[in-house]
Formats: sequence, structure tokens, C-alpha cells
Amino acid sequence: MKQQYNNNKNYHNERSNNRPQRRDNSERRERSAFAKSETIVENEPTDDRLEGRNSIIEALNAGREINKLWVLESQDGKKQDPLLTKILLEASKKKIPVMRARREALDRMSQTHNHQGVIAQVASHEYTPIEDILKKAEDEGRRPCLVVLDGLKDAYNLGSVLRIADAAGVDGVVIPKHRSIGLDSVVAKASAGAIEYVPVARVTNVAATLRELKEKHGFWVFGTAAEGTTPYDKADYKGSIAIVIGSEGEGMHDNVQKECDFLLSIPMAGSVNSLNAAVAAGIVIFEAVKNRNEA
Repeated sequence: MKQQYNNNKNYHNERSNNRPQRRDNSERRERSAFAKSETIVENEPTDDRLEGRNSIIEALNAGREINKLWVLESQDGKKQDPLLTKILLEASKKKIPVMRARREALDRMSQTHNHQGVIAQVASHEYTPIEDILKKAEDEGRRPCLVVLDGLKDAYNLGSVLRIADAAGVDGVVIPKHRSIGLDSVVAKASAGAIEYVPVARVTNVAATLRELKEKHGFWVFGTAAEGTTPYDKADYKGSIAIVIGSEGEGMHDNVQKECDFLLSIPMAGSVNSLNAAVAAGIVIFEAVKNRNEA
């Protein structure tokens, strides 16, 4: 009996010793699964995804190649949005595969957190060589007007500038390759489809690009700066021009500012002494276009 008791005691001790180990393993698995789920939810914006009805319908209208659509599954008794119906009709005409998905699945896939019930897988956005932008304006008998962004990092600002550029009829937008937001899914959503119509050039060095535009193509460069001495509505925007908008909070880099022929100021009467980059861009760009049209 004594031997049996000792065996049972050892058995229970072994079970007790194993319990914490199994619990630790379980906790590690839970932490691992949680980390994986975070990775899935926290999607980094990419340039091969479009989200939202306006962005996707404009991509279809512009002839953008769309590989697949994920659309919110039909809900009984609920009328489908007319724009979503139009997207589905266009997808059917172009033989684009359509996958129906629940809202939870679309939420997990979404990079903008505002997919409006439709997400598209597309070919990555292509950048346009700056020479092609200049050649197109030359072929059409116009002096080009470019918007140069010196390191914008906010996707919504870049999307807004693209909308402004499209509305104003700007020839193209120039952005740097480094330390700047690129043409990702959030920018596409913020641009409300303008990304499909405005050529965007990506350059290695903004200052060197401005210098080349001046020396080889006769450009005048206008920069927006708090210390500017030329009121934005008094400048002469005739000829080939580039309007430089600095980054949020930092403005233009010193080497970029040195390439500006004029530094523009926007008089303000309120207590806040600075404007959002996209707002400043809109004010100056539309004034420039107005001035050029009066020639």
C-alpha cells in the first residue's frame, strides 16, 4: 500500500508540475494568434488597392486595369446604392471577377477604413516621367504649369492636392521618391478619382529637378513660404511655371527654397499663422490659373 501511495503521489506531482507548462504554451499560442490578427488588421496602405465607390468608378471610366472586385454581399430588403450598381454593371461588361464578402471581411481588408462596401485589386499606379508631362504640354501648344510637393507625408493632403490639380487643369504634380507619401490606396481614396487623371512624376532630388526645369526649359519657380515677400495674388504666373508647396509643419527644405525665383505669401487676418498644405496649394494654384487665363 505504501508503495502504491508513493506512486500515486509521484503521479500527482508530475501532473502538477506539467500544468504551468501547458498553461504557458497556451498563453504563448494566444499571444501569437493575437499578434497575427493585429498584423492582418493593421494593413499598410499599398498602391495596388482601390477603395470606395468614387475611386473605383473613376478608375473604370479611365480604363484602369482592375483584376478583381470585393463587394459587400447583398442584404435582403435593402436597396443597393446606384453607384455600386453601376460599378457591378461595368465589371460585368469588362469581365472583372466579383467576389461577394461580408462587412467584417471587407473591414479586415480595408486600408483606408472607409471602403463603402467595395474594394478593388488593381495594377500598381504608374508614375509619369517628367519629360512626358512637358512634351504633352508642348504638343498641345501650352506653357506647362507644374505643382511640386516638397515632401508631403500626409496621404489626405496629397489626395487633396491631386483633386485641386485636376480641377484647375494643372499639367502634372511632382513628388520626391524619399521622405514623402507615394500613390497608395489612402491617397487614391482621398483624391476621389483624380489620381486617375493627373500625371504624377517621382524624382530623386527636388532641388536638382527645379534647377533643370529653369536652366533647360525656362521655368519660373514660385515657392510658398511664411517669410515670402510677394503676395500670391500679385505675382505674374505667365510662362512655364512650377509652384512649390512645402511639407506639413516644416515647409520647404533650404536647398529647395534656394531654387525658388519668388517666395509667395498668403496674407491672413486670423489668429492661426499657418495653413494646411493642401489649402495653401488650392489658393495659389487657382490664382495662378486665373492669372494665366487672363493673358
